[in-house]
Amino acid sequence: MSISINTTQFAPELHIPNGTLNIDFYIRLGATEHFCFRNEDQSIHVAELDIDGAVFHVHETMPWFAALEPIGAGGVTTVIGLFVDDVQAVFNRTIAAGATEISPVTDHDYGYRQGMFKDPFGHYWQIQKKI
Repeated sequence: MSISINTTQFAPELHIPNGTLNIDFYIRLGATEHFCFRNEDQSIHVAELDIDGAVFHVHETMPWFAALEPIGAGGVTTVIGLFVDDVQAVFNRTIAAGATEISPVTDHDYGYRQGMFKDPFGHYWQIQKKI
């Protein structure tokens, strides 16, 4: 995947617990891994992935940065919104990949079809489409 330097992109960085060895959930979700740098113990330091061109990073927590990951923080640290063509199909794929449903796919009066899930690292995602 190549990103045009004339295109604005939003690339969230999702923090994961130190010592995490496996981020296969994101691959099962449909992400493509661009790179993954590992620590000496083979735990993940940082990985770059994309879902249909939407780039995001998965990064271990760093003490000097004071960034929190949801499980260690004891709650939601952010909600990642992902716009897709077929909300229900992507939502079903996330649940099959190991996500936990937070709210089912629903058409809302404000003009969006949305469903929310929590990934295995505690990150909340809202799969959505403007209708």
